[in-house]
Formats: sequence, C-alpha cells, structure tokens
Amino acid sequence: MHQFDDAISITVAIIIVVTVAFVQEYRSEKSLEELGKLVPPECHCIRDGHQVHMLARELVPGDTVCLSVGERVPADLRLFEASDLSVDESSLTGETTPSSKSTSHQPAASNGDISSRSNIAFMGTLVRYGKAKGIVIGTGEDSEFGEIFKMMQAEESPKTPLQKSMDLLGKQLSLYSFCIIGVIMLVGWLQGKSLLDMFTIGVSLAVAAIPEGLPIVVTVTLALGVMRMAQKRAIVKKLPIVETLGCCNVICSDKTGTLTKNEMTVTQIFTSDGIHAKVTGVGYNGMGEVLLEGDVIHGFSCPSISKIVEVGCVCNDSLIRNHNLLGRPTEGALIALAMKMGLEGVQQEYVRLEEHPFSSEQKWMAVRCVHRTQQDKTPVYFLKGAYEQVIRFCSSYHSRGHTLPLNQQQRELYTQQISYMGSSGLRVLAFASGPSMGNLTFLGLVGIIDPPKEGVKEAVATLIESGVAIKMITGDSQETAMSIASRLGLYSKGSQCLSGEEVDHLDLQQLSMLVPRISVFYRASPRHKLKIVKSLQNLGAVVAMTGDGVNDAVALKAADIGVAMGQTGTDVCKEAADMILVDDDFQTIMSAIEEGKGIYNNIRNFVCFQLSTSIAALTLISLATLMNFPNPLNAMQILWINIIMDGPPAQSLGVEPVDKDVIRKPPRNVKDSIITRSLILKVLVSAVVIVCGTLFVFWRELQDNMITPRDTTMTFTCFVFFDMFNALSSRSQTRMVHEMGLCSNRTFCYAVLASIMGQLLVIYFPPLQNVFQTEGLSIFDLLFLVSLTSSVCIVAEVIKKVERLKGSEKRPPSDSSLHV
Repeated sequence: MHQFDDAISITVAIIIVVTVAFVQEYRSEKSLEELGKLVPPECHCIRDGHQVHMLARELVPGDTVCLSVGERVPADLRLFEASDLSVDESSLTGETTPSSKSTSHQPAASNGDISSRSNIAFMGTLVRYGKAKGIVIGTGEDSEFGEIFKMMQAEESPKTPLQKSMDLLGKQLSLYSFCIIGVIMLVGWLQGKSLLDMFTIGVSLAVAAIPEGLPIVVTVTLALGVMRMAQKRAIVKKLPIVETLGCCNVICSDKTGTLTKNEMTVTQIFTSDGIHAKVTGVGYNGMGEVLLEGDVIHGFSCPSISKIVEVGCVCNDSLIRNHNLLGRPTEGALIALAMKMGLEGVQQEYVRLEEHPFSSEQKWMAVRCVHRTQQDKTPVYFLKGAYEQVIRFCSSYHSRGHTLPLNQQQRELYTQQISYMGSSGLRVLAFASGPSMGNLTFLGLVGIIDPPKEGVKEAVATLIESGVAIKMITGDSQETAMSIASRLGLYSKGSQCLSGEEVDHLDLQQLSMLVPRISVFYRASPRHKLKIVKSLQNLGAVVAMTGDGVNDAVALKAADIGVAMGQTGTDVCKEAADMILVDDDFQTIMSAIEEGKGIYNNIRNFVCFQLSTSIAALTLISLATLMNFPNPLNAMQILWINIIMDGPPAQSLGVEPVDKDVIRKPPRNVKDSIITRSLILKVLVSAVVIVCGTLFVFWRELQDNMITPRDTTMTFTCFVFFDMFNALSSRSQTRMVHEMGLCSNRTFCYAVLASIMGQLLVIYFPPLQNVFQTEGLSIFDLLFLVSLTSSVCIVAEVIKKVERLKGSEKRPPSDSSLHV
C-alpha cells in the first residue's frame, strides 16, 4: 500500500522488542563462564613424586593437591594430611567463622549439611590458616560448587508482574480493536463504499488502535529507570526488575556480608576490676576509639585495659596488612583493637619461647615469652580463650595495679558479665597472664561481634514502615542470628525463628502457613533458602532475595528479584542476580523500590493516554461510518495521529520525575491489573470529550454537506490538539498540572512543541498539504480549536480533585496484612 513510513516504524518496534528479549535470554548462558572465574587458575599438585605448579583445570580425580594459607581450593579434596587447617567457607555456607578441617573419618551427614564435613575441602573456598594435602574427589560440575551451579541453571526465572500486565493488555486491546475494525469495514462495504478504501482505513485504524508503542515505551521507561538506578549505585541487569521492586512485599536477606560486614570486631571490654569500656569502629583497621565513660583511652593510660590488649596482641598468630587479614578473624579483631589504642607494636617487643596452639577441643591458646629488653628475667605466660578454660588456670585477679586472690564473688561477677555479653550476641574471650600456667592472674573479657553495616537499621525501619516484610536467612547459630536481628529491628519479643532442620521437616504447604510469622531463619543452607522463597511465592508474595555467596545463587534465581552484593559478592551470585548493589549498601534497595513505584506510575500514565486516544480514534471513525458520514480523517491523517500517540509526546510521559511521596505508599498488589476502575473512568471520560469535540467541529464544518480539505483539516487539527492537552493531564493520575509544574518534565515540553510544529507544517507546508490533503487555517481557527480542545485537560483535572476529596474523607487504616 506504499505506506513506507509506517512500515518502517512498525518494523523498528518489532526489532527492538525481539532484541531486548534475546539479550535477556543470552545472559543466562554466561553463568557457566562466570563459574570459572571463581575457580583458581593455578594450584600446587604432586605428580610423579614431585610438587608441580599447574593450571587447576588440568586436575583430575585422584590427583594430590597441596594447600597453604591464602590459596583458593582448586577442586573438592578429601584431606589425608592437615596441620591446624581452617578454611573460610562463607561463600558456600554463609558461616562467618572459618571451618576447622581434619583428616578423621566422618559419618555421612543425614541432612546434606556441608559444614559438618570436616575432612573435605570444597572447591572455591579459601584457606585462612594452616596447611594440608588432599586427594581430588570432584572437579568442575562434579564438585559441591558445580552442584549449586546446576541447581541454579535448572531454576526458571519467573515473568515479572509488568510483563504479565502488558501481555494481557496487549492481547485484550488487539482483540477488541480487530473486532471493531472488522465491524467498521463490514458496515462501510455494505453501505457501498470502496472495499480498498475501507481496507486502507481498516489497516490505518489497526496501526493506530493496537498499541505497538506500548513495549517501546515500557522498554524506554525501564531503561531510563535503570540509568537512574546506576547513578544510585545499583546495576539492574533485567529491565522489568526495576518495576518489580515496586510491588515487592518481602525481602529475604542473607545475614553474612549483606546485613553484617563479615568482619569480626571488638565492641566491649570488661576488666577484672570491673571497668567497662566500649569500642567504636568496624573492620580490620585502626579506625575507632576505646571509650571509658566518654574519655578516649590510648596507649597505657588505663593499665587494666592495656594489659588485656597487650595479651590479645602478643598471644596472636594473625596479621593485618593493608586492611586485609591473614589469619583467624577473632585474632584479627584483637589486633585491630590494639591498633585503635596505638599498641600494635607490642607484638614485636616480646620474644616467643614456647607456644600452646589453639585447638577447638581445648579452646585456649598460650604463649611463653620474654620482653626483648629483659631477657635475663623470668618468662611470662600470656593466655587467651574461652572463659571456662582460662579461669581454671587462674588463682588471682588484677585490680588497679594489685594482684588479689580470686574468690567466688569475683567468679560470679564474671559469669554474670559473660551472660550479659552473650545475650547481646557477642562472642566472649577471656585473658590472663602470669609466671606459670597454674598460677595466672585473670585480666578480663572482651566481647566480639560481626557488626551490622551502617545505615542498614534505618533502611530496614523505612522498608517495614512502607509495608515490606524483611526476613533474615543465615547459616549462623540461633543466638547470633537473633542478636543481629534484634539490633536491626527485625526481631522483637513476639517474633518467631525457625532452623534449617525444622524447614526440612515441613512440606511446602506447612511452611507457607508458618512463614508469615517467622522473621529469622538460622542454620539454613541454599536448599532451605530456595524452599523459603518458594513458600512465600505460594502465598502470592513478590520476593526479593539478597545475598553475596555462591550458596545464595539458586535462591537469587528463583526469587522474583535476585539482589547480589557488588563488593563481597561472588561472580556466580552476580550472574544469577537481577540487580547488583555496587557498594553493598542495603539502603540502595530502598531507592530501587522508590524507582520501581515511580516507573509503574509513568507506564500507567502512558497507558491512560494511549487508551483514551485509541478509543477516541476508533469511536470517531465507527460513529462516522455507522451514521453514513464521510470519513472525518483520511488514512494518512490517522497514521500521523498514530505517530503522535506512540511517538515523542507519549514516550516523554515515561520520563516524568519520580514523586517523592511514592516510597511511603504500600507495595502494589501483584494481582492488580494495570487498568483499574479509576483509570477506565478517566480514559472513557477523556475519549468521550475528544470524540464529542471532534465530531462537533466536523459537523460545524460540514454545514454545506460537501466534504472539503478545510473540513478534514479542522477535524484533524482538532483531534491532534485534543491529544496534546490529553497528554498534559495524563502526566500524573493524582497530582494536578500546576502542582507538578508545567516545565518539570522538559522532555515532555520539547516533545509537545515538536508535535505542534509538525502539525503546523502538515497544515501550511505545500508538499505536506498534498500528502495529508490539508489546507491553511486562519489564526482565529487555531484559537477556536485551542480553547475547545483544552476542555479535555480541564475535565481530567476536575476528576483528580474530586478523587482527592473522596480519598481524604475515607482515609483507610494502614493495611497490616501486607506484612506477609
């Protein structure tokens, strides 16, 4: 039919939609490559009796691998030689504390618990201290790491609520449009009009009425949202996920590395003579202070505290280099404490003569040493460990520079202090020193915690207030999990918690019944996380899952929104996620939710505008055909209206700035259609005003019963101006035009100006006059049309005002059922 312009625009629309779909599918295949990045490229292996340095991918089951501090394990190994070996499995199990490994035989774990297999080193985990040798029992996909990866690949990514809404809307509009166009063509043909003319009008109407612009506007709106999110330090990998965040009503968060820093930190010191000091700052660095009743303690200004710090620093095998810890996290926390007091150099002042290394059975470590300047004097023992063990070696306690005999009253005081610290989720270490192991002086206690990240508590409070439930899922013990949850405001007295083992014993249906009341899941594995996400989805919840370790990848893929940590997150985890938080800031999720709600509103505004224009165009032609009028618009004019309807003015509605109050509104119900009763009312009212106004102009111009270019030009220009004013009122469904500001969305202003300039060219530029069959109008004609067409905007503003008044009269109470 030689409609080249429209043929090109429709083709471009299809190409964009198909390309976006292809790119999204392609990214899932990259997961396999990402897995390889976590696996070390090199390792130490024994071949032909010699130790060789080789690529990890060349390992085969049966090879012997040597491990040392700081190395990543290149494959699943069964250990046959281990010397004080501890492996950081936090990326696999979520446990903060490194796992001790031995060569002793293990009974088969009944619940598939990775952390209980202490004679196996798993691929991709990190050797924290010690050394070992092991035989390769699994490589690549056949390792524990690979199992998780296969589970992740088997998990289908669900369709987002927006995709579902748009699919349904597109189908419905297309079906209704085809029916109406079919009726128009049939009636026109029965009235004796040319079949080709009716077919041309039918095709033009189909192009105008069927919203092929919808996927483009949705894509553009989401892409702009993604760019805004990138500025807020969140990388969104799937466009529709930004919108999904707007109806997210449950966030399942991993504890280690997401809510907490995954760094041990000393927070409290309690000396043997009853001094209680607080310690600020987090991480393996000297940032922070030791405070005693508000005063900063530095160096040896308070001997009772300094003695504890000295023992913690000297009786220590770990090292902090450039904020990185080499050794045990607990020992790292003690060195960081010494750095805060300026005592980290104490370690070099002593010569170590003998060492009793720490073991998980004896739960203490001791060193016998002598000061470099006093090597002729009696050596001194420094001891640290669990209180129950340390106190057995003590016969006295230190009190303000004196040594006093240890009595029952003092023991009770220390026990009381330990239970107080324990209830705060602190790991308690005791310290002592003296001339011999059976005759030590007790010095005091320190409390160590894996601290919550800064700003997380505030973000949690805001999210809960806006109707988003937050559930913490961790591999940690019940006490630690409950303590951190309480600190973050996630766990209060009425809350309940559930262990991974209990999750195993419940079927999906039973878990779905329980899950609304549970705020903390402890001792949970990737399998449990997946089951928890599924049980929440059973209840109709839109679930966001945050995580950083490989163990989270499967649940991230299954959740409606998978959120990975950018700094601490593993590559597989990032690949499985839909969104990555660049600076690991939990608060960014809040910005994302705000953005998601704003984007949905913008898309709804566009749908409102497009529907009212579609319905008006269809109704106008339908009425003219049924009433046996000449067609008020020709095919080229209908296509021009389509370009405006799907083009810049419509698309500029998608970049409307996000309303600041949107975060306070509860999450949108995922079952709610994008088309609500209120939206349909506005669409119909706008369409009626446009049709009546345009038909009035057409009838007024047709007084001589002869259709002339002037008649169609007036009708055509009237419809286009109606469109412009309709777009202006469609910028928001709740706020008035004067509240938003006429120029707050500059893109919209430029788009409307461009459309008006285009319309004036169509009317006054001779070559376009021939194409569109138009003629020039006088200034009075244009003024008449502007005053008439502004009525659609005025009517829409009145409806908003009435809805607002009704809303303030019956303000509903906040809906607690949103806390799924």
